[in-house]
Amino acid sequence: MKRLTTVEEVRGWRKEQTGTVGLVPTMGALHAGHLSLVEAARRENDRVAVTIFVNPTQFGPNEDLARYPRALDRDAALLDDAGADAVFAPSAEVMYPPGTETTVDVGTVAVPFEGERRPGHFRGVATVVLKLLGIATPDRAYFGEKDAQQLAVIRRLVADLDVPVEVRACPIVREPDGLALSSRNAYLSPAERKAATVLFRALGAAESRWRDAERQGGALREAMTRTLVREPLARVDYASVADPVSFREVDEASGPVRLLLAAYVGATRLIDNQLLEP
Repeated sequence: MKRLTTVEEVRGWRKEQTGTVGLVPTMGALHAGHLSLVEAARRENDRVAVTIFVNPTQFGPNEDLARYPRALDRDAALLDDAGADAVFAPSAEVMYPPGTETTVDVGTVAVPFEGERRPGHFRGVATVVLKLLGIATPDRAYFGEKDAQQLAVIRRLVADLDVPVEVRACPIVREPDGLALSSRNAYLSPAERKAATVLFRALGAAESRWRDAERQGGALREAMTRTLVREPLARVDYASVADPVSFREVDEASGPVRLLLAAYVGATRLIDNQLLEP
């Protein structure tokens, strides 16, 4: 597997490829969820490239940039075993050379939920993803559905700016007890790890109401919130029911909706979501 660190190296590698290329953008600290994206890319393309970059522009001033887990050699070994052909692990100076000023604002889909709680987050996401797509020029790019709003932001970006790439969404990978895999799960103490399953249980409570033909957004939100507040180690950030494309809050569902959750378990902020279809 090629290990690349500069834009020029990536472009040189890309010119050597004659078949299709799938790209898996990550921030490293890889787990089975990331590797499922690599597996999907491997099935659908002739070559697979993975990026590992802890993007500083998507972290707020009080967020966990400094302590975000980093394990490049471990990650590279996992990717080699998973069949990746190249990994691009640039420095911040490579991605944002001195004098860089341009950013990308994708509009209304980035405003609520994570956009409201983390000002500037999606501007950083959209900017770095556009740069990575421009550097690697993949045929397909792979993202996990756990970050559902991020996925919607990237789809909006690609559609609005006519980026010639197919965005592929891959299902959430969960632990046997339902906890969605996340690099931030490493922050949880054993007691917090056990408590963190409350997010999955809250989604299940709303899904149960949905199966009983409940279509009022308020009732579905209440079902999630009621489950979350029963867990002493959890603190609700938001529990919402949104349109899966626009991410506008839904009061009464006439089609699919996406349940969205964010909660603190101890000091760790976790997110989860689930699509409900009629």
